[in-house]
Amino acid sequence: MHQSETELMLKGYGLTTAEFFYRMPDYQSVLNSFIWQDYDIAPDHPRLFKFIEFWQEQIEGPLHSVRFTHRKMISPGEWRNVVGEFTLH
Repeated sequence: MHQSETELMLKGYGLTTAEFFYRMPDYQSVLNSFIWQDYDIAPDHPRLFKFIEFWQEQIEGPLHSVRFTHRKMISPGEWRNVVGEFTLH
């Protein structure tokens, strides 16, 4: 079952953005870049490393380097469900 972004963030996932630098298959001296973004768990980053393994097995352009950042958007302690609202005059 597909979980919403909010459900993932409440379970501890954060937004991981990675920039892949890779060599062109026909022109090894040319570097190109690719941006990847997904919700992942720090510090292990299982989805990022799964994508890197996929790249190394399936994509012809060899990786030169990977630069990434991780931002935890919310955590369970920062979010609360408000049931009612009181208005004071």
